[in-house]
Amino acid sequence: MTGGDGLAVFGCAGCGAVLTAAVSEVALPVHLADTHWETLHPPLLEAGTYAVDPAPYGPPWQQWDEVGTREAAERGRFAPFGALSVGPPDTVLLAPGDIRGTRLILERAGGYCLGIDGRDGPNLACLGCDLQVGTRIDDCGYWQVVRLVPQAVVRLPSPPEQPVMDWTELLATGALRHRLSEYRDIPAGVALAQVVVAAGGAPVEVAPGPVAELLGRALGALLPAGEGAKRLDLAGPGYGEPAADLALVPVHPQTGDVWQPRAGAVPVPMDAALWAELAFLPHRTRLPVVGGLPAGVERDDPLPPHPWCPFQPSSEAFRYTLARMPAVRAPWLRAIYDRA
Repeated sequence: MTGGDGLAVFGCAGCGAVLTAAVSEVALPVHLADTHWETLHPPLLEAGTYAVDPAPYGPPWQQWDEVGTREAAERGRFAPFGALSVGPPDTVLLAPGDIRGTRLILERAGGYCLGIDGRDGPNLACLGCDLQVGTRIDDCGYWQVVRLVPQAVVRLPSPPEQPVMDWTELLATGALRHRLSEYRDIPAGVALAQVVVAAGGAPVEVAPGPVAELLGRALGALLPAGEGAKRLDLAGPGYGEPAADLALVPVHPQTGDVWQPRAGAVPVPMDAALWAELAFLPHRTRLPVVGGLPAGVERDDPLPPHPWCPFQPSSEAFRYTLARMPAVRAPWLRAIYDRA
């Protein structure tokens, strides 16, 4: 099953019944790299969207020692990280609310405590012909998502294509504000892995400001200090290109394209919502006012909330990302991976 840009409706490969609402393809969310354990998560994808996961998914599962380095690499895994799937690649991910015309296979509805975790394989069947078409996951500690089995679904005639927004439109409409901002440690962990790989083992000098607050502490712990440091800063649409060797740039949330700097810096991809949060900090003022508090003004009663401990990028997302990059086979990077 292959698709194209724009809206899609997925149907059953057995009988042709409609299985989804009309959905628009977006880039695979980096939040898939981790979850918050024993937390009820929202849907991974917004309603009306879908993404394709190129990695194999579903049972049977094998451990790293059972597979071997060569076969693991063929499945896109270059360092040991959990179990490896022998299931099909290119599963279609959607929000559960966009599924139509299916029933839950009750004997495959196992879970940890508050829902279904997909441990037994496909648990959704087509109402028309009973073909197993997908796996619903909604247990605590998991992103709510439905994964359609690629061999069991087809694309049906669908509405006209939805145009892709350019960066100017994304910034103007506020489309980069993300509903999953509570889980910002996950895209931060993914970005941290990308920076470490781009640095090539050299020290990294982080530009003062929000990037240093987000990644500086972790980079200082992972990479050596000394001469020959590579400067890391933000660059991107509506922001500009400060002088830097490594530039944190946004990934287009619809197409997955990485914004390309023109000044020669090495682009380091970052989740667009997290990038926008760093690039365009909200303006706040503590000046005294008369006649009430306007929007954006802070007051000291009560005090604004502060975290209990310094922010840390997700170590799980960091290792998840490195394990899927061939560069992790280099001895210096594998040493970082093993101790992270």
